[in-house]
Amino acid sequence: MKNEILAMAMLTLFALVTLSGCGGVKEAETVEDKFDGSRYVLSAEPDGGQDVAAAFKDVKDGDDIVIIGRVGGSFDPWVKNRAAFNIVDCSLRACSDETPDGETCSCTTPWDYCCETDKLKGAMAMVKFVDADGKVVKHSAQDVFAVKELQTVVIQGKAERDAGNLNILATGMYVRK
Repeated sequence: MKNEILAMAMLTLFALVTLSGCGGVKEAETVEDKFDGSRYVLSAEPDGGQDVAAAFKDVKDGDDIVIIGRVGGSFDPWVKNRAAFNIVDCSLRACSDETPDGETCSCTTPWDYCCETDKLKGAMAMVKFVDADGKVVKHSAQDVFAVKELQTVVIQGKAERDAGNLNILATGMYVRK
């Protein structure tokens, strides 16, 4: 009897481990988590783009906008598990950009603009890719779009102003080469 109970307990444990392991449940979650962001990717750069600093001064809440900037502005410009990131006006010097005299800063994260920190206010915007319901897409922008820090992007969408910040509710993006 004792051996039968032990055998039954081992069988139950084996079944639980097998069902919760790397098998079917995990694979189904992975397939469901894939997101096709191609509807946001523009094949050509839209006309009428303005720099982040100009847009920061001029656009009003709800305005249609095309804005040009570089991914960056902080140590980690990405919003975790969301298709959202910061962009910075192209006139600001990233720490990896050469100065007119040929020097560069030796920062390990040049996209944080540590050499221009005092100029970031009014020259940075948050880009948020939104779905048909106006909600931010719940997938990493790095995974969905394969964009990287310091890439220049042209974003199309609507401006959203809040507490002195400029957000872009993005409906399209063109990545400059």
